[in-house]
Amino acid sequence: MTPTLRHRVLFAALYFSEGAPIGFLWWALPTRLRAAGVEVGDITALLGILVLPWAFKFLAAPLIDIVRTPRWPLRAWIASCQVAMGLFLLATLRLDWSADYRLIAALLFLHAVSAAAQDVAVDAYALSVVAPEQRGAINGWMQAGMLTGRSIFGGGALLLDARVGTHATILMLVAAIWASLAVLAVFGAPERPALHGETLAARGRDFLGALGDVLRRRSTWFVLGFAAIGGAGFESVGLLVGPYLLDLGFSQAQIGAFLFLPTVLAMMAGALVVGTLADRVDRRHAAGATLILMTAAILALGAFTAPPASITLTLLLVVYFLIGALTTASYALFMDLTDARLGATQLSAAMSATNLCESWSAFAVGRLAGALGYGAAFSWMAAASLLALPLVWRLPKPVRSA
Repeated sequence: MTPTLRHRVLFAALYFSEGAPIGFLWWALPTRLRAAGVEVGDITALLGILVLPWAFKFLAAPLIDIVRTPRWPLRAWIASCQVAMGLFLLATLRLDWSADYRLIAALLFLHAVSAAAQDVAVDAYALSVVAPEQRGAINGWMQAGMLTGRSIFGGGALLLDARVGTHATILMLVAAIWASLAVLAVFGAPERPALHGETLAARGRDFLGALGDVLRRRSTWFVLGFAAIGGAGFESVGLLVGPYLLDLGFSQAQIGAFLFLPTVLAMMAGALVVGTLADRVDRRHAAGATLILMTAAILALGAFTAPPASITLTLLLVVYFLIGALTTASYALFMDLTDARLGATQLSAAMSATNLCESWSAFAVGRLAGALGYGAAFSWMAAASLLALPLVWRLPKPVRSA
């Protein structure tokens, strides 16, 4: 097997193990808890807590960067996080989802903390072992793995739960997470050196020096600004697509079928196609072009007041294709502009900025839709995302970008 194919298999599997718990916690869990009699207010409160580890995962990143040695490399961080993720899920098997709700919530939170830390380590590991000229394609495969995990253990978990029960579904989730341990053992590659120093104190000093260098670069702030603004258009569509289709007359079953498979396949296609293209062109151009195309697609969607079903679904599939494309091109660009000494810290900061984009977009589009309707809300949010274009244009060309 060629090194390129090994990397594709490895990082698709690792990102599958990232997407699987997210799909379970954010998509399947709320339905499962409600079926067990848990109040809606308690469910939403739990979801608000479970998202916190991902929102604040950048706080763990400096520890991962500093405590990274030949004896404890990033692979050890990934493996230990995955073991912990599985153990916390297994601990819920002997508990009652209604009577032991609070204990289950605590275990799920610890699972989420482990999963978020794994995300940080995996991204840093990809930066360390993947050649710069392959980052676009590898990010495409990473997104494909993540989306597959989300789909199978999100909507798919509800179907499994109805057929085989919650315990069997959780066991399958644990098996899926731990299966990537075997892939890591077989396909894992040695890491390039990062921070210098034999002791934690020495590596800490090197970390602080690198952090100072990064904070003084304008490109650092341009990347964070792009991450916090560029996704406003597609985040808005993604957040309201269910209510939007429902108000257009689609049934819940039709919406569920559309979101379960067609949208996932569209995002995977966008990630894989544009990921490969991003390795052949300047990634600033790839990110900027996909952002412009995304804005055009959303503006076209927003231009219709009551479009025919075929037009609505076609435009949405184009948007979802471009979501996969823009995400992949952006993440490859983030990697290009990350200082290798701060692989975990700098990348997780950019990812946290994308979480911030999702948060403020949800707040803004909700109020715009209530006042102006879906079409105008989508259009205004798409226009807002274009404010990120000048930031991309002002980024330096990555030295080793294809």
